[in-house]
Amino acid sequence: MPTSNNYFHLHLVSDSTGETLITVARAVAAQYANVTPVEHVYPLVRSQKQLDRVLDEIEEAPGIVLFTLLEKDLVSRLEDKCKGINVPSLSIIGPVMQLFEAYLGAATTGRVGAQHVLNAEYFKRIDALNYTMIHDDGQHVEGLDDADVVLVGVSRTSKTPTSIYLANRGIRTANVPLVPGIPVPEQLEKLTRPLVVSLHATPERLIQIRQNRLLSMGAESGSDTYTDKQSVTEEVAFARKLSAKHDWPLLDVTRRSIEETAAAIMKLYSDRQRNRPTE
Repeated sequence: MPTSNNYFHLHLVSDSTGETLITVARAVAAQYANVTPVEHVYPLVRSQKQLDRVLDEIEEAPGIVLFTLLEKDLVSRLEDKCKGINVPSLSIIGPVMQLFEAYLGAATTGRVGAQHVLNAEYFKRIDALNYTMIHDDGQHVEGLDDADVVLVGVSRTSKTPTSIYLANRGIRTANVPLVPGIPVPEQLEKLTRPLVVSLHATPERLIQIRQNRLLSMGAESGSDTYTDKQSVTEEVAFARKLSAKHDWPLLDVTRRSIEETAAAIMKLYSDRQRNRPTE
């Protein structure tokens, strides 16, 4: 394996944005803790001239080549070059497309970037993102009833990044901080249509994240209640008690990534939509 100091070159060649390639490649690379890929991303490769530059860089820094190209001439040239310099290459979407063709009995349209067309789903995501940015961190609570999902939780439970991730999936998401001593917005307590999910974490984890946050801002934690163990423990207890009172589902984000948290919320949302009586 041609690696150096536990690094290897990973070439990602796409005729579109490269998002699919990056997602797949990183998901696989994460399984190898002892080696780290040096990513070379080449988006919008749609001509022989553009491919020439890619081939030169692959030859200069050999490694694994993954690609999502639809133009057959480009695919053939890329594969031939990789074989010639003894570099492994693989089409990420090729085998999947062949499976679809065999099952559906129809050839593909060959449209580059077809998943990024300006269709209803695209505009739904844009609308969700706009809504989420406006209703971040407890802003404009008068519009909470228009949300699909409302996230609540104490400071540093990843409400905002999770909200944005969900919005990117077309789910209109608002988030409201829970702060002891500050009344919960009346609009939040009266919600019936949106799914309200309470995010929580252990006091130890919250303190760690908050301390890192303060350090990144150049501030000192000192004896501030923001990182005081007793105060944080009381915050967590307050949030859990309030969630139990309103029967909001609790989701522990202590050891969850944003993606894992969002996936759990999307499942709750999907189950709720499926079980909701037809109006």
